[in-house]
Amino acid sequence: MDKRNIIQASWSIATNSYFIGFIRGRIYRGSLKRLCVPGLNCYSCPGALGACPIGAMQAVIGGRQYQMSLFIAGFFMMVGALCGRFICGFFCPFGLVQELIYKIPFARKLNRFRGDRALRWLKYVILILFVILLPMLAVDAIGLASPWFCKYICPSGTLFAGIPLALANGSIRAALGNLFAWKMFVLAALVMLSVIIYRPFCKYLCPLGAVYALFNRIAFARMEVDSGACVRCEACSGICKMGCTPYINPNDTECVRCGDCVRSCPCSALSMKPYIKRGRQSAARSK
Repeated sequence: MDKRNIIQASWSIATNSYFIGFIRGRIYRGSLKRLCVPGLNCYSCPGALGACPIGAMQAVIGGRQYQMSLFIAGFFMMVGALCGRFICGFFCPFGLVQELIYKIPFARKLNRFRGDRALRWLKYVILILFVILLPMLAVDAIGLASPWFCKYICPSGTLFAGIPLALANGSIRAALGNLFAWKMFVLAALVMLSVIIYRPFCKYLCPLGAVYALFNRIAFARMEVDSGACVRCEACSGICKMGCTPYINPNDTECVRCGDCVRSCPCSALSMKPYIKRGRQSAARSK
């Protein structure tokens, strides 16, 4: 594990540190659950101390508590404007799982293929359809919506919540049916794909990544390329496992700020720094 993986693991443990929940097969319901964590961290994970912002949005977007919907929307805007997809690269437990699986040796890693870029739009479709439209429109008589994304797609919920709860709680295990089998199929497919494709869920399916991607170009935490130092050797694009071209578009919507491009640049032309510092440096250069 590199330093970034250690940060990811430490964050995952810290935000899922209600360890007694894994033993009892019950989730934490304390006051911290009212707060959202920035990454895709399932509310129903037995150890989770906070709520997943995607799950929270689905829970309130179709209800009458408009202030809660605005609170979650504000959370997205604040975190997105500050960090963009830096969250995906450093603070998402399921992102860490995919990265560790990708480290398994395989004859050929497949990160660029025909149709890859087109498939990236699927996460925006999932965001609009499963996180916004269906929870907003398909509500019951008292205004409650079904968590469509969590219920039918989210592999993080299956891995960190469904499986631990089923193992520790006999009543939950007895109630498992076809839906759980489907979710296990989705998880298994993504696990297998993660051996040959870097972060397939993040690239193609994650609605939270889609939200943060919208802020990547304006986020406070951003990449910068020194055009005077860059010799366009393409070392950065060659090493980028997210398929970005940092020397041309350093703040690509797919960039998770892993830093591989910065470390690979032979001219030190790439850097990751706050936007405000970038403005000050530009002013200093002009002087």
